[in-house]
Amino acid sequence: MGSFPFLVTLILAVAFSVHSCPPSDRAALLAFKAALTEPYLGIFNSWTGTNCCLNWYGISCDPTTARVADINLRGESEDPIFEKAGRSGYMTGKISPEICKLDHLTNLVVADWKAISGEVPDCIVSLSSLRVLDLIGNRISGEIPAGIGNLQRLTVLNLADNDISGRIPPSIVNLASLMHLDLSDNQLTGEIPSDFGKLSMLSRALLNKNQLTGSIPTSVSCMRRLADLDLSMNRLSGSIHSELGSMPVLSTLNLDSNSLSGQIPPNLLGNSGMGILNLSRNGLEGQIPNVFGSKSYFMMLDLSYNKLKGPIPSSLSSAKYIGHLDLSHNHLCGSIPVGYPFDHLEASSFTNNDCLCGNPLKTC
Repeated sequence: MGSFPFLVTLILAVAFSVHSCPPSDRAALLAFKAALTEPYLGIFNSWTGTNCCLNWYGISCDPTTARVADINLRGESEDPIFEKAGRSGYMTGKISPEICKLDHLTNLVVADWKAISGEVPDCIVSLSSLRVLDLIGNRISGEIPAGIGNLQRLTVLNLADNDISGRIPPSIVNLASLMHLDLSDNQLTGEIPSDFGKLSMLSRALLNKNQLTGSIPTSVSCMRRLADLDLSMNRLSGSIHSELGSMPVLSTLNLDSNSLSGQIPPNLLGNSGMGILNLSRNGLEGQIPNVFGSKSYFMMLDLSYNKLKGPIPSSLSSAKYIGHLDLSHNHLCGSIPVGYPFDHLEASSFTNNDCLCGNPLKTC
């Protein structure tokens, strides 16, 4: 009988050790916290006690190993702590390299805090279990770690809306599991890696609002799952290769505000799956291909601010749906077709061309 209390104590001790995070994880989190200042919401007030798996705001642990698995700290959130304060979050400081000691981390979200600065720790590439890296909406600078391609399980890489500079690391094409890539609104320079198309699982690639140069890699057309490609507001040059029009699920393509030249590939406009196409503010020439049909369904088609000439394609009248159409600021000439969709468009869709006429412009 004397051994029974000891046995109970032993069982409770084992159970407690399974469900409590190890001291090393707790220490790493406290070092991470020490490098940050959050003055308004008090989200770190819950980071007390020895068990970081229990009621620490934004922290989740693996129920089997009790290792820290998720850090989810988002400065714009529907969480009651934000709603009660009636404001979005604001945090300064930097992301401590101590975070890399959490070697079972699968999700790292430190997003939309507006003022977190410093760099992405290079050691982040050692977190082999990482699936989500989301640091959007801060003031992080420096370069993307060169070894980012080591994160073979990564499905989401979101570094948008920061001050990140330098080139896109060549190793990024080794992220075989990547589905969502957002590097928009940074200061990235250089060319898009020529073998970018190796990212075969990618469904969204947002590289807009940077300073990228060179041409659109032809390998992009090999991405059979890519639905959304945004390369707008860069310094890209060269032509739009026709293979882009043959991509099976590409439905949103934004290439506006670059220095692209040449003609518009006919199959890009004739692709029945294309719903949003913005080629405005480039140097595109030639005529608008007359390839629209009964399956054409454009929520937005913007070809404005180019050097396009000739007539408006008559086949546009046969389109199933044209929501927003902008052909302004080109060298188009001739009569604007009558009927749908032209009967619901305003004059601004056609202004500043050489000699367009007809409703809603002046009579021919």
